[in-house]
Amino acid sequence: MNVQWYPGHMAKAKRMMQENMTLIDVVIELVDARIPFSSKNPDIDSLAGNKSRVILLNKSDMADPKFTAAWKTYFEAKGFFVAPINSKTGNGIKQVQDIVMKACAAKIERDRKRGILNRPMRAMVVGIPNVGKSTFINSLVGKASAKTGNKPGVTKGKQWIRLNKNIELLDTPGILWPKFEDQAVGMRLAMIGSINDTIINTTELSLELILFLCKNYPTELVKRYEIELTEEVTDQKIASSVLDKIAIKRGCLIKGGEPDIERAALLVMDDFRNNRLGYITLEFPDLPKEPNPS
Repeated sequence: MNVQWYPGHMAKAKRMMQENMTLIDVVIELVDARIPFSSKNPDIDSLAGNKSRVILLNKSDMADPKFTAAWKTYFEAKGFFVAPINSKTGNGIKQVQDIVMKACAAKIERDRKRGILNRPMRAMVVGIPNVGKSTFINSLVGKASAKTGNKPGVTKGKQWIRLNKNIELLDTPGILWPKFEDQAVGMRLAMIGSINDTIINTTELSLELILFLCKNYPTELVKRYEIELTEEVTDQKIASSVLDKIAIKRGCLIKGGEPDIERAALLVMDDFRNNRLGYITLEFPDLPKEPNPS
């Protein structure tokens, strides 16, 4: 499945971020806890340079808790300050201010030695489309200060928001990167809805999701759709037979009683994106192995 999507407004947003980076003390990057690696824009690392970095594992209530903890360990080992949050419900939001101030501690100390006191830290909030940046800012500030929407690319321009006397936030439009070197990354982004559905083959996407679920979360799939997995699901052809079962079970039928595959595929994707399949993480961190006891 080949996924590429880089509209012109994303190139403009990237230039805007570059121009404003000199004003910034810390970069707060939201990633989706279900795909923390695939939803982390590699361009941000080069744009941020030596700025302090915070990663927020957003939508953590939708992800597998044991893997969210593993991803937190993974990013912390790389020097990031990390916290799982849910910007929609507010879970974990209270700790964000403390984490930002910890990330800026060295900058604050440098300012103090230069006689600069009580200057608010400026944080740039970044992330891919539909990762929940604006909802996060609204939750953090406590009022509707940034536009929100369930479509990629709602935030069009930059917005400065005063959080309190210590922190100012710069909201930015969501940007993807120009080319997915690993097509699995594009596929996972499509699964969570960060790529416009109008350019995606939903049926093929659902078959890839079913393949993954049969391998890693078969109990959740069987429970949700009340079906039986009678053979190992190793390719799209076998996954297609599973989708047939789901279509029949859920009454997704066309004339003659045949399974309506397209409708069933939309159902599966909608169930996943709305957490009806349970707590699912689509990728796992490559953590260093514990040394063998001697």
